[in-house]
Amino acid sequence: MSDQSAAITDYWNAAAPSFDDAADHGLRSGPTHAAWTRRLAAWMPSPPVDVLDAGCGTGSLSVLLARAGHRVTGVDLAPGMVERAGGKLAEAGLPGRFLVGDAAVPPTGHETFDVVLSRHLLWTLPDPEAAVREWVSRLRPGGRLVLVEGRWRESAPGEVPYAVAADRLPWGRGVGAHELAAVVRPLVADLRIEPLSTDADLWGGPVDDERYALIARL
Repeated sequence: MSDQSAAITDYWNAAAPSFDDAADHGLRSGPTHAAWTRRLAAWMPSPPVDVLDAGCGTGSLSVLLARAGHRVTGVDLAPGMVERAGGKLAEAGLPGRFLVGDAAVPPTGHETFDVVLSRHLLWTLPDPEAAVREWVSRLRPGGRLVLVEGRWRESAPGEVPYAVAADRLPWGRGVGAHELAAVVRPLVADLRIEPLSTDADLWGGPVDDERYALIARL
């Protein structure tokens, strides 16, 4: 593991214990839980299908997917995140597979999926466009790519800075919908953008930055 990868892993391992404190991470409030359940149901094919949750974090979306009847594989670089994701599904009595590895190049061999889902991951990656191409290559014919992304505001004062300085990353402050669509469009048969900024329940309160889902099909 490179020094950079080790630093990123350490950062997310340290974040894991408190990660679910954010309303849109832990999905602990009823309205937020319901909002994400509703959106995922609209974005996914009819269950059951095989879903790769790339950068699964503590597995909150994986729980919703498994509860809906999908077969979920989660991948995250941080063992602390993966441990919590596995525990969360086990506690809920739901099946799921979780792997420690680089979500940009998921350690699933030649396995393919009906859906690849990623939420708020691309900003952390040194080569996000390569990750998008890799995820598309993991889709079965007719498969779906679901990317929940946005253009972020500056970090709050006192917030622990990311292990890799955001200004050194291509999309370190997030990526706008039009920019991401330009990357994805040549790789897929069709795509649409679903704005999410005005759905305050998704985030636990109002937001004033750009947030959206890109849903694409091969």
